[in-house]
Amino acid sequence: MPLKVSSRGSVPPFIVMDVMQAAAEREAAAKAVYHMEVGQPATPAPQGVLEAAKRAIDDNRLGYTVALGIPELRAAISGHYVSSYGVHIDPSRIVVTTGSSGGFVLSFLSAFDAGDRVAMAAPGYPCYRNILSAFGIKPVSILTEVEHRYQPTPELLEKAAREHGTIDGLIVASPSNPTGTMIDAAGMAKLCTYCSDNGIRLISDEIYHGITYGDQAVSALEYDDNAVVINSFSKYFSMTGWRLGWMVVPEDLIRAVECLAQNLFISAPTLSQIAGVAAFDCRPELEANVAKYAANRSLLLEQLPKAGFNRLAPADGAFYVYADVTELTNDSLSFCRRILNETGVAITPGVDFDPDRGNRYVRFSFAESHEEISGAATALIDWSS
Repeated sequence: MPLKVSSRGSVPPFIVMDVMQAAAEREAAAKAVYHMEVGQPATPAPQGVLEAAKRAIDDNRLGYTVALGIPELRAAISGHYVSSYGVHIDPSRIVVTTGSSGGFVLSFLSAFDAGDRVAMAAPGYPCYRNILSAFGIKPVSILTEVEHRYQPTPELLEKAAREHGTIDGLIVASPSNPTGTMIDAAGMAKLCTYCSDNGIRLISDEIYHGITYGDQAVSALEYDDNAVVINSFSKYFSMTGWRLGWMVVPEDLIRAVECLAQNLFISAPTLSQIAGVAAFDCRPELEANVAKYAANRSLLLEQLPKAGFNRLAPADGAFYVYADVTELTNDSLSFCRRILNETGVAITPGVDFDPDRGNRYVRFSFAESHEEISGAATALIDWSS
């Protein structure tokens, strides 16, 4: 008799990981690959972080920690909010997580029940809707356009409520993956007010804060003390494989999040937590990394139109360029496979971020070295000629 397989696992794949696998197979066959598929910094973890990790290994301080994280790291994160945003957050509200992914799991499970509706912009990070779906929570896509800077607005939220029913939560990401667009201070204030007035739990994904190319990103915590904020050491701090992130949660969720964290994760990686404390003292090195991303961004915005990619989203922050390729294809999945096979350039199809319209979009990541991004641009221009 066949055994049951849960329907919770019947979520779409995270397509960028499939692209990453295809690129790896090409490399294994000794073929050239230009990596523009994954938002993974080519820059290493800061030197101070590496040194702190070495000391921790030598001291053998690697047992479990309390579920909410070591006090030193929670205090350092609290200080970060004062210095970066002028916001005072009690360390008791800070939860150290296993990357931002752990934060999403904890926030969704603590804030929503099965059947609740949670809205988010499309295009957007696919794991939001996939994790929500696995938990029986209904993702509601807000179809944003370039005139909205691919970000939700109160008006679009009202439209979603009319079409789908009561909205229980909203996920925002500024800067956004895949578009790199940001919500300005006025826009964030309006969203926070709308959510507060309508009983909507706001979750703000701020993992790309620090990587901006003009105005600094604003935190939802500047306008709504009840917002749930998710952040990570993966992007700005160049610590992807360390699997370390954090949440800021309102008072009413602290105990629920703590109990869930105890049962699901026990604690975030101890070595990463100890090393993470040092990350906040590495600003010059981290800002130098951002300068490298800025140079890559400038190169792509200049060179991509020469390869036929001339309809680009405003890349305010993060390290992505989102391109409308309607004039080139209506099948971005096959288009990206073809580009990889014929040029060695690995990029991600828009269907990963927008199931309804992503067949006409692709995402370029410029987190790699300048040499790699320059080589990719040249390969694309030669291919399009």
